Amino acid sequence: MSAVDASRAAAAGALSLPRVATTAAVTSGAVASLAPSLLPRGPVVQGVLTGILAVLGWGVVTTVRRLRSVHPAPHRDARLVALVLAGAAVVWSVGTANHWQNAVRAAMSAPPVGAGHWAEVAVWAGITGLALFAVARGIRGVARRLGLLRGAALALAAGTVLIAGAAPAAADAAAQHFRNTSGRIDPTLAPGDPDSLVPWSTLGAEGRRFVAGISDPRSVRTYVGLDSAPEPGARARLAVAELERAGGLRRAHVVVAVPTGSGWIDGEAARGLERRFAGDVAIVGMQYSYAPSWATFVFGRADAEASARALFAAVAARIGELPATERPALHVYGQSLGSIGGSAIFDDVADQRARTCSVLWAGPPAGSVRTDDATVLANSSDPVVWWSPALLTRAPDLAHARVDAPVPQWIPVVSFVQTGIDLVFALNAPSGHGHRYGDDQGLAMRDCG
Repeated sequence: MSAVDASRAAAAGALSLPRVATTAAVTSGAVASLAPSLLPRGPVVQGVLTGILAVLGWGVVTTVRRLRSVHPAPHRDARLVALVLAGAAVVWSVGTANHWQNAVRAAMSAPPVGAGHWAEVAVWAGITGLALFAVARGIRGVARRLGLLRGAALALAAGTVLIAGAAPAAADAAAQHFRNTSGRIDPTLAPGDPDSLVPWSTLGAEGRRFVAGISDPRSVRTYVGLDSAPEPGARARLAVAELERAGGLRRAHVVVAVPTGSGWIDGEAARGLERRFAGDVAIVGMQYSYAPSWATFVFGRADAEASARALFAAVAARIGELPATERPALHVYGQSLGSIGGSAIFDDVADQRARTCSVLWAGPPAGSVRTDDATVLANSSDPVVWWSPALLTRAPDLAHARVDAPVPQWIPVVSFVQTGIDLVFALNAPSGHGHRYGDDQGLAMRDCG
């Protein structure tokens, strides 16, 4: 073989291996996907995440390389070394991830994972990566045929049609679905008091479950749904009237419970409150949305805050009209989005202290709730407690969290992504982990003083 042929063969061999930068970028994405999670993660989710981040790494380095005018000559030895190091990094990351997953699973009484789990992860990562790679190549081919300007114009037109047409239709369909779900009556639930001022059919699905789930006959549960009255002020007045009719103002304690987005008040919390105050308690709640918490958090947070303020103001005003010796102690409880609404009732800590006996927040979203002088229940494995845009560059504030499982080390950007994935599955954890809280919510409510 001539020197020229040998040189060409070496170059061809080098070109058959991925570039060092490509190997590093793809490996970085895969390793980042295997970073510690807050909750146990199934093989499908882990595999899809690994595939996405690996292809994202490839896409970034490919884009950067195309923007550069000079491309260095291939170096086979360097590329081979990079592949070996990448393989070692992935193997080490899988081993570390296996250990972490089993530690988290042990804390949550879930079965451990092993080689079969990671084999399935690899399969799903491969499927996802190949699918995304094919899509990217297809888009690139279309862009080449159309040209940059025509391709951009076509993408803009398609996006405009999607936003202007499909998005509103999807939003309307989702809203109707949430409304229908809320209006569905469970025949297994015993209807409420026939003398109630609030018709059973207007309470919403979550309101009916809350009222029917009373655990102590000495206590009172009052709830007003979105369909019970036309606007927050009217609903708040109706809630107070029903609270008084049911004898709630004759109890020693009244708890304003701010629901989550769909109107849900955690039954565990309500039962805990009834135990905490030995039945001498009335709990009152008011629905402000049909949509689940994530949708309300993004699009209807102001509704949660306005509803909480209206209900608390109406209850506090009526209690203030009673003789001093007959006034029940007033408390506020909120979980997740409910804690955001509850916190918004007060101007500051002094206002909170002056107007309540105590407040309790369970699973408050990171950075969104005033926690001073409040009882806070937060699982260290709860992604709601961790996640906020600030997590990109700053470690979470876990000062109020109770350690229920191994706590991962914060990693800039990576922890933001990992916690974002965990958010989707926050309610899949057993009670006492993730975004699931037990009757200790109610039991932790402080008394006055």
